Amino acid sequence: MTAWTRTRPTESSTESGAPARTTRAALAALLAGAVLLTGCGAGAQADRSSADGGRYGADGVPAPMAPDGGGRAAEGDRDAGADGTQGGEKRDAVPAPDLVSTFALDVDTASYGYARRALAGGRLPEPGSVRPEEFVNSFRQDYPRPEGDGFSVTVDGARVESGEGGDWSLMRVGLATRPSSRTAERPPAALTFVVDISGSMAEPGRLDLVKESLGILTDQLRDDDSIALVTFSDEAETRLPMTRLDGNRDRVHEVVATLEPTDSTNVEAGVSTGYDVAVEGRRRGANNRVVLLSDALANTGETEADAILERIARARKEFGITLFGVGVGSEYGDQLMERLTNRGDGHTTYVSTPAQARKVFVDQLPAHLELRARDAKAQVAFDPGAVREFRLVGYENRHVENEDFRDDRVDGGEVGPGHAVTALYAVRLKEGASGRVATATVRWLDPRTRAPHEATGTVEAAGLTGDLWSRGTPPRLQVSAAAAYFAQRLRGAETPGAPRLGVLAERVAGLASRTEDASVRRLAESIRSADELLG
Repeated sequence: MTAWTRTRPTESSTESGAPARTTRAALAALLAGAVLLTGCGAGAQADRSSADGGRYGADGVPAPMAPDGGGRAAEGDRDAGADGTQGGEKRDAVPAPDLVSTFALDVDTASYGYARRALAGGRLPEPGSVRPEEFVNSFRQDYPRPEGDGFSVTVDGARVESGEGGDWSLMRVGLATRPSSRTAERPPAALTFVVDISGSMAEPGRLDLVKESLGILTDQLRDDDSIALVTFSDEAETRLPMTRLDGNRDRVHEVVATLEPTDSTNVEAGVSTGYDVAVEGRRRGANNRVVLLSDALANTGETEADAILERIARARKEFGITLFGVGVGSEYGDQLMERLTNRGDGHTTYVSTPAQARKVFVDQLPAHLELRARDAKAQVAFDPGAVREFRLVGYENRHVENEDFRDDRVDGGEVGPGHAVTALYAVRLKEGASGRVATATVRWLDPRTRAPHEATGTVEAAGLTGDLWSRGTPPRLQVSAAAAYFAQRLRGAETPGAPRLGVLAERVAGLASRTEDASVRRLAESIRSADELLG
């Protein structure tokens, strides 16, 4: 298979490691990585001519959106005209929505981790907890990395089905940031740990693991870092206000040692108190973050997410405090945790084994407190001359309106060093399609200056015609496809070209041998387990 890929970074014209030795050490590494890190599609008919309302350029590709916020006048801007003009200058037209797909970047992986835990326990995950993008983004990619800050953009793919169902291809959009230098100087951290000590946390591998990991983490952080600790069961309690570690490590160890499971789970109380403590103890110039460690099985207080979401959103907007969620336990409130971290401009992961902790926080993610991009969004525009239909696989919870792509007031995703984000599209090409198929653009804000930047990549029709499962297709593209097919099957969705689970498991087992990647081998095992459970 041959792929045509082009990357072009631009600045907007607006003014605007080593294997863990024990489970405890692994979760400690998870926590250390978590707090030192940053931290969403539907089918569409695309059979339009380039003369449709002036929305397309001379080459038939949808015109780029206006670089001033997607044609939306800024709030309070009295000089903006009713027709979307600014100072007498008419803005560019917005592409036809049925040719464009827009979503916020997502680096969550909890959905896949929890699905693996459920399957290992002999049961299928709830379909609502399966998010295909998190399955796909749980695996290492081989995208080129940019030399500076920002993103590289890679677009490639392969043919997956040709016959009565049409000529379908799977297109991969890959976005990657530069890894962090381990010698880089990072800002200090102000970390508020919100720890679930409800009765359900008494299960082995929950609170006991959290306690010892917090102790190890206390010794790994720098003297100029700060820690606060809030616990919750039926009520919340501040065990430690924001405290600098210099000269206070013994005090932190003593507080952690006293944690014991009790009573019910009042997530609202824990999160609200945790944010109160984080706001009171926030430090200017530091990475201010709330870290929620819980099974998220709320059964007391406000058990719905709305009240908690409002509190999180206020703290993020007013004080820049973000949320990282660490899910634990055989029973886990995945959807609640995911909603909380999305509102907190953070991300979530789920851990049940040392291998998962090592993969997410030691092998893949940088060890420094840095951001490469704030409010990062991706937009993919399909060529009306080449594409009949497309479907974004997953990202439903990260959907962004097309006109909001360049509205920098609209939240996107926070992305750190060394991250790779993958989106997969099922694309039905027109008969005899040639030339450009799609243009992918990523937009983000500089973490320090908040200046907007963009990078783009394109793919030609010839780059989507090789067979997905041939030896010449990049194995990492095949792994991404397998993870997406698996997730779609678990949630009862159909995807063009998806093989039966038994066949998929065999193919993934072969990929494990080719890539020598243990995580791919574990994917094959999970697919086999699901195949047996589904009969």
